[in-house]
Amino acid sequence: MFTGLSAFPLTPLANDAVDESAFVRLIQRLAEAKVDSITALGSTGSYAYLSGEERSRVARLAVENAAGTPVFVGIGALRTSEVLRNAEQAERAGASALLLAPMTYQPLTDDDVYHLFRAVTTNSSLPVIVYDNPGTTHFTFSTELYGRIAELPGIASIKIPGVPADPEQARARVGEIRTAIPADVTIGVSGDAMAAAGLAAGCDTWYSVIAGTLPAPALRITRAALGGHAAEALAESDRLAPLWRLFAEFGGSLRVIAAIAEQLGLAPRASLPLPIQGLTEEHRARVADVIQELGLDR
Repeated sequence: MFTGLSAFPLTPLANDAVDESAFVRLIQRLAEAKVDSITALGSTGSYAYLSGEERSRVARLAVENAAGTPVFVGIGALRTSEVLRNAEQAERAGASALLLAPMTYQPLTDDDVYHLFRAVTTNSSLPVIVYDNPGTTHFTFSTELYGRIAELPGIASIKIPGVPADPEQARARVGEIRTAIPADVTIGVSGDAMAAAGLAAGCDTWYSVIAGTLPAPALRITRAALGGHAAEALAESDRLAPLWRLFAEFGGSLRVIAAIAEQLGLAPRASLPLPIQGLTEEHRARVADVIQELGLDR
């Protein structure tokens, strides 16, 4: 399950409540596109802003509408007891795996994070994906910590940040991680602009923001890279450079992806949880121009 393309859909809100109809449409769209897995309640899914009841409902909707596509569910929370409750609810919903980021208010130590993962793998029968996302969690994993956590039973994959731009450095970084973890634990790249480079460097999976709303170009990149056609994958990624630049300019992918989903009628206007504001009208117009220019509005 932990290879190929894993699509991270939004959890659209309307009037400060989950828009279940819009979410279901996004899940069905991904299943029809035949992504390899769907990750509900990742950072793109705004898991940190939802109540336990909302998260449980979203997990059930994702599994019920995925048409057999494996569904991974994010369970991160500030307290270990909350994480374990989220894991239990995800398992009851029929999730195929758990995605865990170490959320924090007070700074976490490596031991704090190790024992968090140990608690989850001890208490849940589902496989676990280690979610390394320092841009949102403000915790940075060391390679040594990857190896320590990956030895725990039930750890299935590690979602790493983007790899270096230089191909040799990218291969070296992936190789360094590979030597530190068991052979049966996969490595998944995130940071969409670097996904083609990560797959070309030896990553097994792309944990993808863009795929949650626009699966077709993400599938082209993934299939080409994992099929041994790295140059084709890199060329397709380069074609999307205007989109990657918007991600960088607007402080990350979330606001841009929400604007795209709203523009395409896949999510209601103002679909992000407050206090996160969507893009301004001027910036939305720029996003619309890029989507049209790239032919992603069809």
